Amino acid sequence: MTLPSWLGEHWRQLSARLQRNELPHALLICGDAGLGKRALASALAKAALCDSRLGDGHACGICRACQLLSAGSHPDHVPIEFEPRDDGKLRSEITVEQIRKLSQRLSLSTQYGGLQVVIIDPADKMNTSAANALLKTLEEPSASTVILLVSDRPARLPATIRSRCQRIELRNPEPGLARGWLEAQGVTVETAEAALACALGNPGEALNAINSNAMGLRDECAKDLLGLRTARISALTVAEAWAGDRPAQRLWHAAVIARDEALHLANGKPGRLGLTGAKEIPKLAAWFAAANRSRELLDTQLRSELVMLDLLHTWQMPRRP
Repeated sequence: MTLPSWLGEHWRQLSARLQRNELPHALLICGDAGLGKRALASALAKAALCDSRLGDGHACGICRACQLLSAGSHPDHVPIEFEPRDDGKLRSEITVEQIRKLSQRLSLSTQYGGLQVVIIDPADKMNTSAANALLKTLEEPSASTVILLVSDRPARLPATIRSRCQRIELRNPEPGLARGWLEAQGVTVETAEAALACALGNPGEALNAINSNAMGLRDECAKDLLGLRTARISALTVAEAWAGDRPAQRLWHAAVIARDEALHLANGKPGRLGLTGAKEIPKLAAWFAAANRSRELLDTQLRSELVMLDLLHTWQMPRRP
């Protein structure tokens, strides 16, 4: 299995600990979306269950355990993820019933005498009861169990859960590594640099933007924000448009636009979105944070157009002379 180059050091450390039978009973693998958390967790789970690991620590892919895992039938691999509801749609949270079943399963011996590997993804979507139930399992760990919690937003996990896990936090790689990885995916240098600028250096998000033809969204969002500042368009019109077409991506781009505008003003350059100077920077910083909070609210029961409208009203202020 090939992992992105920026995960190399994380992998070397984890595979060495696995080889020495020194993996902790619980790992929290976290960081922004697009940095390879799930690939790292999957590679570690495969290696932990493999009967004949390769020299680089990765699973061989051909032994019986690897074949069972590939078929989704390895009895010591336990994925905990969103389950379907009665109507066939996936739940939006991990429930206490799932964690209780997990605890019962972990109380039994492993089927093949090695490790039991659990992947809870996304861990931050456990409801309160589920998190409390998991805490009991973490407080009484089994020597033959490794629990991998995968999270884009680890701050949502209770502190009691986080404190019982060893944390592996992924961060944006060096620009050269990110650009090289994108080029290896067939992206031109010019497009890679533009996409990384939009994604604040996150290579996975940059590739997603390219593949989903979302690069043009940044220009659209900037045009809408400028229109709001100059009263050429209403917040309601923009909110409805954003809610109806890739709302999370639009909020991401809006937040990045606010950040870039603040940096532009901080360097003494005139604002590009109807802003006049450094006195606007605190407002931009606050709006950047508000846009990111609004993006999280899209995962709740709130109507997305109302989330957008509430945010955009704070941008639609009278333009200063």
